[in-house]
Amino acid sequence: MLAEIKGINEECGVFGIWGHEKAAELTYYGLHSMQHRGQEGAGIVVSKDKELTGYKQLGLVNDVFKQVKFDDLNGKIALGHVRYATQGGKGLENVQPLLFQSLTSGMALAHNGNLMNATALREELEKEGSIFQTTSDTEVLAHLMKRSGEVTEATISEALNRVKGAYAYLILEDDTLYAALDPAGIRPLSIGRIGEAYVVASETCAFDQIGATFEREVLPGELIKINQDGLTSFRFAPRGKRQMCAMEYVYLSRPDSDLNYVNVHASRKRMGKELAKEAPVDADLVIGVPDSSISAAIGYAEESKLPYEMGIIKNRYVGRTFIQPSQELRELGVKMKLSPVRGIVEGKRVIMIDDSIVRGTTSRRIVIMLKDAGAKEVHVRIASPAITDPCYYGIDMSTKEELIGANNSIEEIGEIIGADSIAYLSEEGLENAIVKDKTINQGVCMACMTGLYPVAPADEKEMDISNC
Repeated sequence: MLAEIKGINEECGVFGIWGHEKAAELTYYGLHSMQHRGQEGAGIVVSKDKELTGYKQLGLVNDVFKQVKFDDLNGKIALGHVRYATQGGKGLENVQPLLFQSLTSGMALAHNGNLMNATALREELEKEGSIFQTTSDTEVLAHLMKRSGEVTEATISEALNRVKGAYAYLILEDDTLYAALDPAGIRPLSIGRIGEAYVVASETCAFDQIGATFEREVLPGELIKINQDGLTSFRFAPRGKRQMCAMEYVYLSRPDSDLNYVNVHASRKRMGKELAKEAPVDADLVIGVPDSSISAAIGYAEESKLPYEMGIIKNRYVGRTFIQPSQELRELGVKMKLSPVRGIVEGKRVIMIDDSIVRGTTSRRIVIMLKDAGAKEVHVRIASPAITDPCYYGIDMSTKEELIGANNSIEEIGEIIGADSIAYLSEEGLENAIVKDKTINQGVCMACMTGLYPVAPADEKEMDISNC
Protein backbone atom coordinates (compact mmCIF):
# COMPACT_ATOMS: atom_id res chain seq x y z
CA MET A 1 0.00 0.00 0.00
CA LEU A 2 0.96 3.63 -0.34
CA ALA A 3 0.44 3.96 3.43
CA GLU A 4 -1.97 6.86 2.86
CA ILE A 5 0.92 8.96 1.46
CA LYS A 6 1.86 9.69 5.08
CA GLY A 7 0.06 7.29 7.34
CA ILE A 8 2.35 4.53 8.49
CA ASN A 9 6.08 4.93 8.58
CA GLU A 10 8.77 2.78 10.13
CA GLU A 11 10.96 4.47 12.70
CA CYS A 12 14.47 3.45 11.58
CA GLY A 13 16.81 0.61 10.76
CA VAL A 14 20.08 -0.35 12.44
CA PHE A 15 23.10 -2.20 11.08
CA GLY A 16 26.37 -3.20 12.74
CA ILE A 17 29.39 -5.23 11.72
CA TRP A 18 32.37 -6.46 13.75
CA GLY A 19 35.65 -7.77 12.31
CA HIS A 20 35.61 -6.96 8.59
CA GLU A 21 38.21 -5.02 6.56
CA LYS A 22 35.46 -3.28 4.59
CA ALA A 23 33.15 -2.61 7.53
CA ALA A 24 32.05 0.88 6.46
CA GLU A 25 31.33 -0.09 2.87
CA LEU A 26 29.36 -3.16 3.90
CA THR A 27 27.42 -0.97 6.31
CA TYR A 28 26.58 1.35 3.43
CA TYR A 29 25.14 -1.55 1.42
CA GLY A 30 23.31 -2.86 4.47
CA LEU A 31 21.71 0.53 5.07
CA HIS A 32 20.79 0.82 1.40
CA SER A 33 18.88 -2.46 1.62
CA MET A 34 16.91 -1.05 4.57
CA GLN A 35 16.23 2.36 3.01
CA HIS A 36 12.49 1.65 3.32
CA ARG A 37 12.84 1.87 7.12
CA GLY A 38 13.90 5.53 7.07
CA GLN A 39 14.44 8.15 4.39
CA GLU A 40 15.23 11.32 6.32
CA GLY A 41 18.81 10.71 7.37
CA ALA A 42 21.62 8.18 7.51
CA GLY A 43 24.96 7.78 9.25
CA ILE A 44 27.92 5.48 9.83
CA VAL A 45 30.41 5.36 12.70
CA VAL A 46 33.58 3.24 12.48
CA SER A 47 36.10 2.16 15.09
CA LYS A 48 39.80 1.77 14.37
CA ASP A 49 42.28 1.21 17.18
CA LYS A 50 39.51 2.23 19.61
CA GLU A 51 39.13 5.61 17.85
CA LEU A 52 35.59 6.34 16.66
CA THR A 53 34.92 8.37 13.52
CA GLY A 54 31.53 9.12 12.04
CA TYR A 55 29.69 10.72 9.15
CA LYS A 56 25.98 11.48 8.91
CA GLN A 57 23.68 13.73 6.93
CA LEU A 58 20.04 14.33 6.12
CA GLY A 59 18.74 12.52 3.06
CA LEU A 60 18.69 9.12 1.40
CA VAL A 61 21.61 6.72 1.82
CA ASN A 62 22.85 7.23 -1.74
CA ASP A 63 22.77 11.01 -1.39
CA VAL A 64 24.37 11.04 2.06
CA PHE A 65 27.38 8.95 1.07
CA LYS A 66 27.83 9.78 -2.63
CA GLN A 67 30.75 12.14 -1.90
CA VAL A 68 32.22 10.11 0.96
CA LYS A 69 35.60 8.41 0.55
CA PHE A 70 35.27 5.19 2.47
CA ASP A 71 39.05 5.10 2.91
CA ASP A 72 38.46 7.91 5.41
CA LEU A 73 36.06 5.63 7.31
CA ASN A 74 38.42 2.70 7.62
CA GLY A 75 38.16 0.29 10.50
CA LYS A 76 36.97 -3.26 11.11
CA ILE A 77 33.97 -2.29 13.23
CA ALA A 78 31.09 -0.13 12.01
CA LEU A 79 27.65 0.98 13.12
CA GLY A 80 24.98 2.40 10.79
CA HIS A 81 21.48 3.82 10.91
CA VAL A 82 18.69 5.03 8.64
CA ARG A 83 16.16 7.33 10.26
CA TYR A 84 12.57 8.32 9.92
CA ALA A 85 11.53 11.04 12.36
CA THR A 86 8.09 11.92 13.68
CA GLN A 87 6.95 15.52 14.21
CA GLY A 88 9.83 17.69 15.47
CA GLY A 89 13.38 16.59 15.95
CA LYS A 90 14.20 16.36 12.26
CA GLY A 91 17.53 18.22 12.44
CA LEU A 92 20.95 16.79 11.71
CA GLU A 93 21.74 16.54 15.42
CA ASN A 94 19.14 13.76 15.73
CA VAL A 95 20.46 11.72 12.81
CA GLN A 96 22.13 8.58 14.09
CA PRO A 97 24.37 6.94 15.08
CA LEU A 98 24.83 9.38 17.94
CA LEU A 99 28.54 9.72 18.66
CA PHE A 100 29.94 10.64 22.09
CA GLN A 101 33.55 11.27 23.00
CA SER A 102 34.89 11.33 26.55
CA LEU A 103 38.33 11.39 28.18
CA THR A 104 38.27 7.62 28.65
CA SER A 105 36.50 6.25 25.57
CA GLY A 106 34.27 6.84 22.58
CA MET A 107 30.73 5.50 22.22
CA ALA A 108 28.11 5.44 19.46
CA LEU A 109 24.43 4.46 19.63
CA ALA A 110 21.87 3.46 17.02
CA HIS A 111 18.26 2.75 17.94
CA ASN A 112 15.04 1.53 16.36
CA GLY A 113 11.91 1.96 18.46
CA ASN A 114 10.53 4.31 21.07
CA LEU A 115 11.19 4.84 24.79
CA MET A 116 7.86 5.73 26.32
CA ASN A 117 9.33 7.09 29.55
CA ALA A 118 12.05 9.14 27.83
CA THR A 119 10.65 12.51 28.93
CA ALA A 120 10.53 11.54 32.62
CA LEU A 121 14.04 10.08 32.47
CA ARG A 122 15.35 13.14 30.66
CA GLU A 123 13.90 15.45 33.31
CA GLU A 124 15.51 13.36 36.03
CA LEU A 125 18.90 13.33 34.28
CA GLU A 126 18.84 17.07 33.60
CA LYS A 127 18.17 17.75 37.29
CA GLU A 128 21.27 15.70 38.05
CA GLY A 129 23.39 17.77 35.64
CA SER A 130 23.15 15.98 32.30
CA ILE A 131 23.27 18.27 29.27
CA PHE A 132 21.48 16.87 26.22
CA GLN A 133 22.61 17.67 22.69
CA THR A 134 19.58 16.24 20.87
CA THR A 135 15.83 15.79 21.29
CA SER A 136 16.10 12.07 20.50
CA ASP A 137 15.11 9.51 23.11
CA THR A 138 18.20 7.54 22.06
CA GLU A 139 20.43 9.97 23.93
CA VAL A 140 18.66 9.15 27.19
CA LEU A 141 20.18 5.67 27.20
CA ALA A 142 23.67 7.11 26.65
CA HIS A 143 23.38 9.28 29.75
CA LEU A 144 21.99 6.41 31.80
CA MET A 145 24.90 4.18 30.81
CA LYS A 146 27.61 6.79 31.43
CA ARG A 147 26.36 7.65 34.93
CA SER A 148 28.36 4.67 36.17
CA GLY A 149 31.49 5.59 34.25
CA GLU A 150 32.57 2.78 31.96
CA VAL A 151 30.24 1.18 29.43
CA THR A 152 30.04 -2.53 30.23
CA GLU A 153 27.40 -5.23 30.00
CA ALA A 154 26.53 -4.43 33.62
CA THR A 155 26.01 -0.68 33.08
CA ILE A 156 24.12 -1.30 29.82
CA SER A 157 21.86 -3.82 31.56
CA GLU A 158 21.22 -1.41 34.40
CA ALA A 159 20.33 1.35 31.94
CA LEU A 160 18.07 -0.90 29.86
CA ASN A 161 16.12 -1.82 32.97
CA ARG A 162 15.35 1.88 33.49
CA VAL A 163 13.80 2.43 30.07
CA LYS A 164 10.31 1.40 29.03
CA GLY A 165 9.05 0.73 25.53
CA ALA A 166 10.10 -1.07 22.38
CA TYR A 167 13.70 -0.94 21.22
CA ALA A 168 16.46 -2.57 19.26
CA TYR A 169 19.81 -1.01 20.23
CA LEU A 170 23.28 -1.24 18.76
CA ILE A 171 26.08 0.25 20.89
CA LEU A 172 29.70 0.66 19.76
CA GLU A 173 32.18 1.30 22.54
CA ASP A 174 35.90 1.36 21.65
CA ASP A 175 36.37 -2.09 20.06
CA THR A 176 33.19 -3.78 21.30
CA LEU A 177 29.80 -3.99 19.62
CA TYR A 178 26.69 -4.55 21.76
CA ALA A 179 23.15 -5.40 20.62
CA ALA A 180 20.03 -5.40 22.79
CA LEU A 181 16.34 -6.12 22.26
CA ASP A 182 13.45 -5.10 24.50
CA PRO A 183 11.92 -7.79 26.79
CA ALA A 184 8.83 -8.17 24.59
CA GLY A 185 10.83 -8.38 21.36
CA ILE A 186 8.53 -5.92 19.58
CA ARG A 187 11.11 -4.63 17.09
CA PRO A 188 13.16 -6.95 14.84
CA LEU A 189 16.90 -7.64 15.25
CA SER A 190 18.95 -10.49 13.80
CA ILE A 191 22.54 -11.78 13.87
CA GLY A 192 24.47 -12.98 10.81
CA ARG A 193 28.00 -13.94 9.74
CA ILE A 194 30.13 -13.00 6.75
CA GLY A 195 33.31 -15.00 6.90
CA GLU A 196 34.67 -14.55 10.43
CA ALA A 197 32.84 -11.23 10.90
CA TYR A 198 29.60 -10.77 12.82
CA VAL A 199 26.70 -8.73 11.45
CA VAL A 200 23.61 -7.42 13.28
CA ALA A 201 20.69 -5.80 11.44
CA SER A 202 17.04 -4.86 11.73
CA GLU A 203 16.16 -7.05 8.74
CA THR A 204 17.73 -10.14 7.20
CA CYS A 205 17.47 -8.61 3.72
CA ALA A 206 20.62 -6.68 4.73
CA PHE A 207 22.46 -10.00 5.15
CA ASP A 208 21.50 -11.09 1.64
CA GLN A 209 22.68 -7.75 0.28
CA ILE A 210 26.25 -8.22 1.56
CA GLY A 211 26.51 -12.01 1.25
CA ALA A 212 26.14 -12.76 4.96
CA THR A 213 24.38 -15.81 6.35
CA PHE A 214 21.67 -15.67 9.00
CA GLU A 215 22.67 -17.11 12.38
CA ARG A 216 19.78 -16.36 14.74
CA GLU A 217 17.45 -13.73 16.16
CA VAL A 218 18.42 -11.56 19.10
CA LEU A 219 16.08 -12.79 21.82
CA PRO A 220 13.72 -10.60 23.87
CA GLY A 221 15.55 -9.22 26.91
CA GLU A 222 18.93 -10.33 25.54
CA LEU A 223 22.16 -8.32 25.44
CA ILE A 224 24.79 -9.46 22.93
CA LYS A 225 28.47 -8.56 23.27
CA ILE A 226 30.84 -8.98 20.30
CA ASN A 227 34.60 -8.41 20.63
CA GLN A 228 37.90 -10.22 20.09
CA ASP A 229 36.63 -13.04 22.32
CA GLY A 230 33.70 -13.69 19.98
CA LEU A 231 29.99 -13.42 20.75
CA THR A 232 28.73 -13.56 24.32
CA SER A 233 25.10 -13.49 25.43
CA PHE A 234 23.74 -11.91 28.60
CA ARG A 235 20.19 -11.54 29.88
CA PHE A 236 19.19 -8.16 31.27
CA ALA A 237 15.49 -9.04 31.64
CA PRO A 238 13.41 -12.22 31.84
CA ARG A 239 12.40 -13.58 28.46
CA GLY A 240 8.65 -13.45 27.97
CA LYS A 241 6.47 -14.39 25.01
CA ARG A 242 7.71 -12.66 21.88
CA GLN A 243 5.38 -9.86 20.72
CA MET A 244 6.81 -8.96 17.31
CA CYS A 245 5.04 -5.98 15.74
CA ALA A 246 2.36 -7.27 13.36
CA MET A 247 2.78 -4.26 11.09
CA GLU A 248 6.33 -5.41 10.32
CA TYR A 249 4.71 -8.35 8.52
CA VAL A 250 1.69 -6.48 7.16
CA TYR A 251 3.47 -3.50 5.66
CA LEU A 252 6.80 -2.31 7.05
CA SER A 253 9.42 -4.94 6.28
CA ARG A 254 10.78 -6.04 2.93
CA PRO A 255 9.14 -9.22 1.58
CA ASP A 256 12.50 -11.00 1.33
CA SER A 257 13.22 -10.56 5.05
CA ASP A 258 12.65 -13.22 7.70
CA LEU A 259 11.37 -11.93 11.04
CA ASN A 260 11.30 -14.25 14.04
CA TYR A 261 11.93 -17.15 11.63
CA VAL A 262 8.92 -16.24 9.47
CA ASN A 263 9.32 -15.02 5.88
CA VAL A 264 7.47 -11.76 5.28
CA HIS A 265 6.30 -12.57 1.74
CA ALA A 266 5.05 -16.01 2.80
CA SER A 267 3.16 -14.53 5.77
CA ARG A 268 1.52 -11.92 3.51
CA LYS A 269 0.41 -14.64 1.10
CA ARG A 270 -1.15 -16.49 4.04
CA MET A 271 -2.91 -13.27 5.06
CA GLY A 272 -4.45 -13.17 1.58
CA LYS A 273 -5.51 -16.81 1.79
CA GLU A 274 -7.08 -16.31 5.22
CA LEU A 275 -8.86 -13.21 3.91
CA ALA A 276 -10.27 -15.16 0.95
CA LYS A 277 -11.66 -17.78 3.35
CA GLU A 278 -13.20 -15.15 5.61
CA ALA A 279 -14.50 -12.69 3.00
CA PRO A 280 -15.15 -14.23 -0.43
CA VAL A 281 -16.98 -12.24 -3.10
CA ASP A 282 -18.16 -12.88 -6.65
CA ALA A 283 -15.75 -11.11 -8.95
CA ASP A 284 -13.69 -11.46 -12.13
CA LEU A 285 -10.17 -10.78 -10.92
CA VAL A 286 -7.93 -9.83 -8.00
CA ILE A 287 -5.50 -6.92 -7.93
CA GLY A 288 -3.15 -5.56 -5.26
CA VAL A 289 -2.10 -2.03 -4.39
CA PRO A 290 1.69 -1.86 -4.96
CA ASP A 291 3.94 -2.82 -3.37
CA SER A 292 3.32 -4.40 0.03
CA SER A 293 -0.17 -5.68 -0.86
CA ILE A 294 0.93 -7.73 -3.85
CA SER A 295 1.82 -10.83 -1.81
CA ALA A 296 -1.57 -10.83 -0.06
CA ALA A 297 -3.34 -10.32 -3.40
CA ILE A 298 -1.57 -13.36 -4.85
CA GLY A 299 -2.63 -15.40 -1.82
CA TYR A 300 -6.24 -14.23 -2.10
CA ALA A 301 -6.33 -15.07 -5.81
CA GLU A 302 -4.87 -18.55 -5.26
CA GLU A 303 -7.34 -19.39 -2.49
CA SER A 304 -10.38 -17.99 -4.34
CA LYS A 305 -9.36 -19.57 -7.69
CA LEU A 306 -9.58 -16.18 -9.41
CA PRO A 307 -6.96 -14.70 -11.75
CA TYR A 308 -4.46 -12.29 -10.24
CA GLU A 309 -3.84 -9.31 -12.50
CA MET A 310 -1.65 -6.23 -12.40
CA GLY A 311 -4.49 -3.74 -12.27
CA ILE A 312 -2.49 -0.87 -10.71
CA ILE A 313 0.95 0.31 -11.77
CA LYS A 314 3.33 2.16 -9.43
CA ASN A 315 5.44 4.95 -10.89
CA ARG A 316 8.98 4.13 -9.73
CA TYR A 317 10.32 7.58 -10.56
CA VAL A 318 8.15 9.72 -8.30
CA GLY A 319 10.00 10.98 -5.25
CA ARG A 320 8.76 10.81 -1.71
CA THR A 321 7.24 14.27 -1.94
CA PHE A 322 5.71 16.28 -4.75
CA ILE A 323 4.47 19.83 -5.30
CA GLN A 324 0.81 20.37 -4.44
CA PRO A 325 0.12 23.97 -5.50
CA SER A 326 -3.65 23.86 -5.09
CA GLN A 327 -6.44 21.76 -3.61
CA GLU A 328 -7.52 20.69 -7.09
CA LEU A 329 -4.05 19.44 -7.95
CA ARG A 330 -3.72 17.56 -4.65
CA GLU A 331 -6.10 15.00 -6.13
CA LEU A 332 -3.43 14.27 -8.75
CA GLY A 333 -1.01 13.22 -6.02
CA VAL A 334 -2.11 9.59 -5.97
CA LYS A 335 -2.19 9.44 -9.77
CA MET A 336 1.46 10.52 -9.84
CA LYS A 337 2.34 7.40 -7.87
CA LEU A 338 -0.36 4.91 -8.85
CA SER A 339 -2.14 4.40 -12.17
CA PRO A 340 -4.93 1.94 -13.06
CA VAL A 341 -4.48 -0.39 -16.03
CA ARG A 342 -7.64 0.31 -18.00
CA GLY A 343 -7.25 -2.67 -20.30
CA ILE A 344 -7.31 -4.99 -17.29
CA VAL A 345 -10.04 -3.50 -15.06
CA GLU A 346 -12.48 -2.07 -17.63
CA GLY A 347 -15.84 -3.79 -17.44
CA LYS A 348 -14.65 -6.11 -14.67
CA ARG A 349 -15.74 -6.82 -11.11
CA VAL A 350 -12.49 -6.14 -9.27
CA ILE A 351 -11.31 -7.29 -5.84
CA MET A 352 -8.77 -4.73 -4.64
CA ILE A 353 -6.45 -6.04 -1.91
CA ASP A 354 -4.73 -3.54 0.37
CA ASP A 355 -2.66 -4.10 3.48
CA SER A 356 -4.30 -1.49 5.72
CA ILE A 357 -6.33 1.71 5.81
CA VAL A 358 -5.23 4.61 8.00
CA ARG A 359 -7.23 7.74 7.14
CA GLY A 360 -9.10 6.43 4.11
CA THR A 361 -8.20 9.28 1.76
CA THR A 362 -5.85 7.26 -0.44
CA SER A 363 -8.15 4.23 -0.53
CA ARG A 364 -10.99 6.44 -1.70
CA ARG A 365 -8.88 7.94 -4.48
CA ILE A 366 -7.76 4.52 -5.68
CA VAL A 367 -11.34 3.23 -5.79
CA ILE A 368 -12.35 6.32 -7.78
CA MET A 369 -9.42 5.80 -10.18
CA LEU A 370 -10.44 2.19 -10.81
CA LYS A 371 -14.04 3.12 -11.48
CA ASP A 372 -12.97 5.99 -13.74
CA ALA A 373 -10.92 3.39 -15.63
CA GLY A 374 -14.12 1.40 -16.23
CA ALA A 375 -14.23 -1.08 -13.36
CA LYS A 376 -17.83 -2.30 -13.01
CA GLU A 377 -17.44 -3.03 -9.27
CA VAL A 378 -14.64 -2.52 -6.77
CA HIS A 379 -14.66 -4.78 -3.71
CA VAL A 380 -12.04 -3.77 -1.14
CA ARG A 381 -10.44 -6.43 1.02
CA ILE A 382 -7.92 -5.44 3.71
CA ALA A 383 -5.28 -8.02 4.68
CA SER A 384 -5.21 -6.96 8.34
CA PRO A 385 -7.70 -5.94 11.04
CA ALA A 386 -8.85 -2.32 11.22
CA ILE A 387 -6.34 0.09 12.77
CA THR A 388 -8.14 1.57 15.76
CA ASP A 389 -5.41 2.68 18.16
CA PRO A 390 -2.12 4.63 18.00
CA CYS A 391 1.27 2.93 18.21
CA TYR A 392 3.67 3.86 21.01
CA TYR A 393 6.43 1.48 19.95
CA GLY A 394 8.21 3.27 17.15
CA ILE A 395 5.78 3.59 14.26
CA ASP A 396 4.58 7.02 13.19
CA MET A 397 0.90 6.18 13.54
CA SER A 398 -1.81 8.79 13.35
CA THR A 399 -3.65 9.88 16.48
CA LYS A 400 -6.84 8.00 17.30
CA GLU A 401 -8.94 10.94 16.14
CA GLU A 402 -7.49 10.61 12.63
CA LEU A 403 -7.89 6.83 12.30
CA ILE A 404 -10.84 5.96 10.09
CA GLY A 405 -11.13 2.57 11.76
CA ALA A 406 -11.47 4.10 15.22
CA ASN A 407 -14.35 6.37 14.34
CA ASN A 408 -16.43 4.49 11.77
CA SER A 409 -18.04 1.10 11.35
CA ILE A 410 -16.82 -1.16 8.55
CA GLU A 411 -19.98 -0.36 6.56
CA GLU A 412 -19.36 3.37 7.00
CA ILE A 413 -15.74 2.98 5.87
CA GLY A 414 -16.96 1.24 2.71
CA GLU A 415 -19.30 4.13 1.99
CA ILE A 416 -16.58 6.73 2.67
CA ILE A 417 -14.12 5.17 0.23
CA GLY A 418 -16.81 4.36 -2.36
CA ALA A 419 -16.34 0.58 -2.38
CA ASP A 420 -19.09 -1.79 -3.46
CA SER A 421 -18.14 -3.92 -0.44
CA ILE A 422 -15.37 -3.99 2.13
CA ALA A 423 -14.01 -6.53 4.61
CA TYR A 424 -11.01 -6.78 6.92
CA LEU A 425 -8.95 -9.79 7.96
CA SER A 426 -9.80 -10.92 11.49
CA GLU A 427 -7.34 -10.80 14.37
CA GLU A 428 -7.35 -14.58 14.45
CA GLY A 429 -6.69 -14.74 10.72
CA LEU A 430 -3.74 -12.37 11.01
CA GLU A 431 -2.21 -14.35 13.86
CA ASN A 432 -2.68 -17.62 11.97
CA ALA A 433 -0.88 -16.11 8.97
CA ILE A 434 2.12 -14.97 11.04
CA VAL A 435 2.53 -17.41 13.91
CA LYS A 436 3.44 -20.77 12.38
CA ASP A 437 4.55 -22.50 15.57
CA LYS A 438 3.26 -21.25 18.92
CA THR A 439 5.48 -23.74 20.75
CA ILE A 440 8.69 -21.79 19.97
CA ASN A 441 7.72 -18.59 21.76
CA GLN A 442 6.30 -16.81 18.73
CA GLY A 443 3.69 -14.10 19.11
CA VAL A 444 2.64 -10.77 17.61
CA CYS A 445 1.78 -7.32 18.92
CA MET A 446 -1.52 -6.14 17.44
CA ALA A 447 -1.97 -3.20 19.81
CA CYS A 448 -2.83 -0.75 17.00
CA MET A 449 -5.67 -3.09 16.04
CA THR A 450 -6.83 -4.28 19.46
CA GLY A 451 -5.82 -1.59 21.96
CA LEU A 452 -4.09 -4.32 24.01
CA TYR A 453 -0.55 -3.08 24.61
CA PRO A 454 2.14 -5.58 25.70
CA VAL A 455 4.00 -2.66 27.32
CA ALA A 456 1.53 -0.29 28.93
CA PRO A 457 1.64 3.23 27.41
CA ALA A 458 2.94 6.03 29.59
CA ASP A 459 1.04 9.23 30.22
CA GLU A 460 0.36 11.24 27.04
CA LYS A 461 3.02 13.82 27.93
CA GLU A 462 5.64 11.09 27.70
CA MET A 463 4.91 10.85 23.97
CA ASP A 464 6.19 14.34 23.00
CA ILE A 465 9.90 13.60 22.69
CA SER A 466 11.22 12.81 19.22
CA ASN A 467 11.84 9.10 19.06
CA CYS A 468 14.40 6.92 17.35
